[in-house]
Amino acid sequence: MKGTVIKSTGKWYIVKLEDDRLIDCRIKGKFRLGKLKLTNPIAVGDIVWVDPEKGLDTGMISKLYPRTNYVLRQSTRKKHFMHLLAANIDQAFVIVTIQNPMLKPGFIDRFLLTTESHNIPSYIIVNKSDIYTDDDKVIQKGLAALYEEIGYKTILVSAFTGEGIDELKALLKGKITLLSGHSGVGKSSIVNAVDKELDISTQEISEYSGKGIHTTTFSQMYELKKGGFIIDTPGIKEMGFINMEPMDVAHNFREIFDCSEHCKYGNCLHVNEPQCAVKEAVESGAISILRYQSYLSVLDDIFNQNYWERHTDW
Repeated sequence: MKGTVIKSTGKWYIVKLEDDRLIDCRIKGKFRLGKLKLTNPIAVGDIVWVDPEKGLDTGMISKLYPRTNYVLRQSTRKKHFMHLLAANIDQAFVIVTIQNPMLKPGFIDRFLLTTESHNIPSYIIVNKSDIYTDDDKVIQKGLAALYEEIGYKTILVSAFTGEGIDELKALLKGKITLLSGHSGVGKSSIVNAVDKELDISTQEISEYSGKGIHTTTFSQMYELKKGGFIIDTPGIKEMGFINMEPMDVAHNFREIFDCSEHCKYGNCLHVNEPQCAVKEAVESGAISILRYQSYLSVLDDIFNQNYWERHTDW
């Protein structure tokens, strides 16, 4: 029987069959994603074939259908492994806040790098507008200007007051949407505001650390009353890129890639090379220094953490 994985809890997967029945499943055999080492070979959103187990209300996943796309993050426990967040999605929302918890622009850039490489339309959702000071609002407007200049729409919302929620509902209708962000930014609260019947558990920010408390421990897909699906994911602490080469990074920062055609060298990484159009654009302000710093940070991670280990013949 064919179905869609709607929840992953480690060794067990909940699959929604084509007749709308739900069945708990395990994996039969091994599934790989190219040469990548994965902590979870099956992800929420995957289309699979299930063989029911005789006399039991469980099944075995025996086949994985080809994915149209997927989103990865580096495993927090195994640095040489990747973790699948979701597969076969139509779009992605990265949820951020200006404060409570504080904004980390570098995380936005790292998340967009994971979706850009698979041509997944992505939106930046700035939550908790109801608590922002005048200074916070200035930062939010600057953030929106920066990302909309390079083609990423930014939406200001409040799960508490309902600001921007109708715009989100319109975007979500009929689509499979991945929600991601740091713990505490209000992913679950946004889902509840979009569809009150879901009633997903939420928690407050830790007063001790000022950081979010994990409320979503496993990725899960929810069907929306007015059409569409949301995939809510656990809060992400950081994004790693052991799956990428340096040139992959250069090709998936939109404005850097667009500008790179004017560099002297075709394989320019825009770091120390002469006659680099990207560095000139940064100096002139045509490319944001913040985005460029994020770009350099990702390159540093790749070179320092894993690049030479994967190229031992050099």
